[in-house]
Amino acid sequence: MITYQIEQQLDAAAFTDLLIRSTLGERRPIDNPSRINKMLQHANLIITARDNGQLVGVARSLSDFAFCTYLSDLAVDEAYQKQGIGRELIRRTKIESPDARLILLAAPKAIHYYPKIGMSQWEHCYTLDNPEKLV
Repeated sequence: MITYQIEQQLDAAAFTDLLIRSTLGERRPIDNPSRINKMLQHANLIITARDNGQLVGVARSLSDFAFCTYLSDLAVDEAYQKQGIGRELIRRTKIESPDARLILLAAPKAIHYYPKIGMSQWEHCYTLDNPEKLV
């Protein structure tokens, strides 16, 4: 049975292991423990899914709980995918900040998942990796 909970102190090693098991590790700094620790320390809403204590899913977000919640990481162990765990993590994230719009950037492998579960695509999104590129 999968249990869900908000966790204030998620273990960095367990989080990294889940990122790898979910394929999200391909796009996260899994070889940089300091960055992983900062990612966890500065997130203010982390919801986990566990199977008999084993971490099988996580939704890591940054929220002001009033206007926007950025769901930065949605990771579900590949062995547990297609069981509704990701959808439930998203639902619980939204419940924790009901007035805020839930925002996420889809991983390339998940681009078709979000519309299937009822999320709307928004075309006006921009990113900036290097401030020197600002003109």
